[in-house]
Amino acid sequence: MKSDELREVAGGISEWARRVRELRTEEGYLILTHNDRANLKPGEYLLEVAKPAPAFERAISKETRAFVLDRNGFTCQQCGAVAGEPHPYDPGRKTRLHIGHVIDKSMGGSDEPGNLRALCSVCNEGARNLTLDRPSAAKLLIQVRRATAADQLAVLDWLKSKFPDRA
Repeated sequence: MKSDELREVAGGISEWARRVRELRTEEGYLILTHNDRANLKPGEYLLEVAKPAPAFERAISKETRAFVLDRNGFTCQQCGAVAGEPHPYDPGRKTRLHIGHVIDKSMGGSDEPGNLRALCSVCNEGARNLTLDRPSAAKLLIQVRRATAADQLAVLDWLKSKFPDRA
């Protein structure tokens, strides 16, 4: 099957490739690509066995996922994109949030809420054990002061909507 056929079967959704990865890694379907078989061209997929292998168990519970997303305000902690809104770096795509590790499990990190953060799919794809430091209040204020008056007012409006009881 070719990628354009998959896109058509998926109803034209933009994240069909992510769904193929989920089917492969989370639901246990053996879906092969050109990385697995030399006779497949890039963009061609082969479902070798229709029956999925047993899927792995998620280590992060639904409750922990919900807690982390709520704690992080349903906002990507790397770029600030908000769930469901158009992504700032890819406006044709709505922001989808994932749970990422601050210290990756491969480097000894845990699945505890203190080591988890909300990341959009764009940042999560590029994270790969990369952790950015949060800017200090002083650095944020410097950036806001450098912004245009219109952008400063947009920041003010956003802050008022985020903290309505303090306005």
